[in-house]
Amino acid sequence: MSAVEVSGLSLAYRLSRHRVGTAKEHLFQALRRQVEYESLWALREVSFAVERGRVLGIVGPNGAGKTTLLKVITRVLPPTNGRVVVRGLVAPMIELGGGFDADLTGSENLVLYGAMLGHDPRALRREASAVAEWAELEDFMDVPLRSYSSGMLARLGFAVATLVQPDVLVVDEVLAVGDASFQRRSQERIAELLSNGTAVVLVSHALDTVRVYADEALWLERGRVVALGDPDEVVDRYVDSVALAVA
Repeated sequence: MSAVEVSGLSLAYRLSRHRVGTAKEHLFQALRRQVEYESLWALREVSFAVERGRVLGIVGPNGAGKTTLLKVITRVLPPTNGRVVVRGLVAPMIELGGGFDADLTGSENLVLYGAMLGHDPRALRREASAVAEWAELEDFMDVPLRSYSSGMLARLGFAVATLVQPDVLVVDEVLAVGDASFQRRSQERIAELLSNGTAVVLVSHALDTVRVYADEALWLERGRVVALGDPDEVVDRYVDSVALAVA
């Protein structure tokens, strides 16, 4: 049984055709039924499945719908049409710092973010030292997150997200911001999760990462699936299309 099943997924954003200066003006027009909307389709008829212990790599240009797709998988956005089934605990790493509060300390954010992922706050406090050690943040856990670098945020977020074995790990470019040590250790952690049955959905512009780690690749363009299959073949086709576009 697949950890993730997506069938005929489509998602549309509703955009107002009217320009209004304030929320009050927008509400006034809405009450008078003067606001008209148009649909911007971010995803159209997307279908795929990810088996347990396997990696799906997603490639495509900016604006292709990759991050929107991850937000649907992690239940942040509901689909407009289609069916999305995700079995088990999902650990999302979509937006760097997402789920964190910049005014709280590293320790406080560890508990906050972990609780949002469904973990017991008491267990999180017990594991705080181990998380800080893995993230190499022992000296910074009492510092507000506004003082953290992007690499420090990535290390903390990844350490918390993978503290408990998730059934599905969703990663969007977060690993690219870390240094070589973090990337090596995060890859080792992902390999351990995969060996224990975690399914990984990975979005990356680092195409070599997709070639090396993905078992299957999905190419999105303007919200539609262009190709789904062997990572080398899909990435080669995508690279060729980019080369033609700039030629």
